[in-house]
Amino acid sequence: ELMTGYTMLRNGGVGNGGQPWVLRWSSRIRLTWLSFTLFVILVFFPLIAHYYLTTIDDADDAGKRIFGPRAGNELCEVKHVQDLCRIRESVSEELLQLEAKRQELNSEIAKLNLKIEACKKSIENAKQDLLQLKNVISQTEHSYKELMAQNQPKLSLPIRLLPDKDDATLPLPKSNRNCRLHNCFDYSRCPLTSGFPVYVYNSDDYPFGSSLDPLIKQAFEATVRTNVYVTENANIACVYIVLVGEMQEPVMPKPTELEQQLHSLPYWRTDGHNHLIINLSRKSETQNFIYNISTGRAMIAQSTFYDAQYRPGFDIVVSPLVHAMSEPNFLEIPPQVPVKRKYLFSFQGEKIESLRSSLQEVRSFEEEIEGNAPADYDDRIITTLKAVQDSKLDFVLVEFTCKNQPKASLPTEWALCGERDDRLELLKLSTFALIITPGDTRLVISAGCAMRLFEALEVGAIPVVLGEQVQLPYNDVIRWNEAALIIPKPRITEVHFLLRSISDNDLLAMRRQGRFLWETYFSTSDSVFSTVLAIIRTRIQIPAAPIREEPAVEIPHRSGKAAGTDPNMADNGDLDLGPVETEPPYASPKYLRNFTLTAMDIYRNWNSAPGPFHLFPYTPFDPVLPSEAKFLGSGTGFRPIGGGAGGSGKEFQAALGGNVPREQFTVVMLTYEREEVLMNSLERLNGLPYLNKVVVVWNSPKLPSEDLLWPDIGVPIMVRQMELPWASVAKLLNVQPPLGSQVCVSGPVCVCRVWREARDRIVGFPGRYHAWDIPHQSWLYNSNYSCELSMVLTGAAFFHK
Repeated sequence: ELMTGYTMLRNGGVGNGGQPWVLRWSSRIRLTWLSFTLFVILVFFPLIAHYYLTTIDDADDAGKRIFGPRAGNELCEVKHVQDLCRIRESVSEELLQLEAKRQELNSEIAKLNLKIEACKKSIENAKQDLLQLKNVISQTEHSYKELMAQNQPKLSLPIRLLPDKDDATLPLPKSNRNCRLHNCFDYSRCPLTSGFPVYVYNSDDYPFGSSLDPLIKQAFEATVRTNVYVTENANIACVYIVLVGEMQEPVMPKPTELEQQLHSLPYWRTDGHNHLIINLSRKSETQNFIYNISTGRAMIAQSTFYDAQYRPGFDIVVSPLVHAMSEPNFLEIPPQVPVKRKYLFSFQGEKIESLRSSLQEVRSFEEEIEGNAPADYDDRIITTLKAVQDSKLDFVLVEFTCKNQPKASLPTEWALCGERDDRLELLKLSTFALIITPGDTRLVISAGCAMRLFEALEVGAIPVVLGEQVQLPYNDVIRWNEAALIIPKPRITEVHFLLRSISDNDLLAMRRQGRFLWETYFSTSDSVFSTVLAIIRTRIQIPAAPIREEPAVEIPHRSGKAAGTDPNMADNGDLDLGPVETEPPYASPKYLRNFTLTAMDIYRNWNSAPGPFHLFPYTPFDPVLPSEAKFLGSGTGFRPIGGGAGGSGKEFQAALGGNVPREQFTVVMLTYEREEVLMNSLERLNGLPYLNKVVVVWNSPKLPSEDLLWPDIGVPIMVRQMELPWASVAKLLNVQPPLGSQVCVSGPVCVCRVWREARDRIVGFPGRYHAWDIPHQSWLYNSNYSCELSMVLTGAAFFHK
């Protein structure tokens, strides 16, 4: 029963009429009360305690204080709370001080870390500098050993001994026709170190001066005034020059009068040795009036010579002076291509007098001929050339009769037809220009033939000279076979076949060479006079005058800023580029081949640019020793890799190598009002090996700032105006990339090594190519990326000075 009642009580009722909700209600009340009690304790008690604690010191008197003055133990409790507050404040202050000290220590640690990194970097730089100094010391020791081992003493210039004013000690030749340099020229007046002084007679002081052609006279005087060899001191002169032609026929003096006037020249010295008589021709009909004049030992320079008159190696065949007082119009000269033109060859001329009638009339010529008279091939030439024209295998133009009155000419010479402009227009359409020499073989050259040669070279028609006996202008130094075809007259039947067999490559090479000869030796009065002097100077083996250096205006600037202070400047890391030879900068030796250039390289100097008129300090065409020579007695100045054993890495970086003695280069930088970029570019050159100097070309009317401080990079920095300061440039020339471009400093050194193996080339960084414009049939400059390159921009390249 008890269990039954208990069970009923748990189920909420007592029997069927119990009340279970009473039990549930009572249990809910207990939980609610417990929750409320806990809430009050947890919320209000802390608030009350906080209020009491915060109002301890707010009471004004002792009666109102909650914890007022009490006796005994109560007073101790108040002081303890105050001490705790003070301790809290002091601890807070100490914590703030410790935090500040911690931040200071962290900043000091960061600074020390930066110093450590800087020290590490400075140690690496010091190692690099030490390695470079070791290389410099090694190179210096090598140079010292070379100087001590040299057995070549320094020679001083020989003392110049001048002969007396009226010396006449040369033995006389049997005949003036036998005159050569060895028996008719006084070498004692022309020492190797004399500089080749030339004295020119003033033609106005002598009677024959009034008969000279005014244009030739003015052109000659203008050229003399600017020539470097002309001197006014006749006592030290090596050669004496007198101009006698071209003369005007109405007032021309008689041969005896002219001969007497020549012999009365103040420095003629009885026989005229070391004299040069110049007879320039401006027209094709110039007569050879000097033929009947006794010129003694004087040299003759003119465009017309007879065989009995011409003395090879002594007299000079000059070109006609067509452009006397005016420069040629180079814009009217046709281009080099197309190689083949409308006509395969052309010829216009008229023969006034045959060889047979000439021999009958001129008895003095016939007496000088030994054996039978030469055969006249002109008839065969006319027949053959007409047959080629009639065959129409090629377009050719040959005319043996002038439409208008032909120009005056010498006997047996083919006279010119028409005016000069008409002849030039025909030659512009001709691939080859035929030049038929006079039928009289004793006339070795005539003014008419020289005029035909001049006009053909001027417009790019390749001269074809029929007659191998001809003496072309300056034939003892010019290789005419590179610019013209000289064919014997008996081969006239083979001329057509020969001209058709020449390839375009050879045609263009001959045309280019002809253009060089015409521009250098024929084109102007200055070139003609300079060529005549150069012929004599070359024959007596005197070096040319040094090329004149072009000075430039120096812009003042201040240096003092230490290079390498800019943290944005890239360094080379562990890369050693080579020794920095800046103590002092090494200048390449100059003018080491003065005599050898004159005596050994005659034909190369005369037949290639720039010509024989100047002596250069050094050229890219100087001969190079073989690789083994530097180890077998010719090692002065060489810096082989690893002493000759080769190597890579440090061994390669420590020496310049190559088969050329050591040398340095100059950096030329073009700038325009970009000072900050310029300073950064200059700083990148600090420590660059083999750098001699830096030339800054200031391309702006506004000068750099006066307060601008230029970096000290260990080598001189020269600031010049826009004119290129060629005199300030060392042997090698390196034009830097545009300012602001990021080029590693190892690039110039690498390019310098490559350039030394190809000294006549341009070696650089940016490459471009020519693109053919098909619609316009012309070339275009293209800078797009391509696999083909045809040029290197000189804005960032190495090339020879």
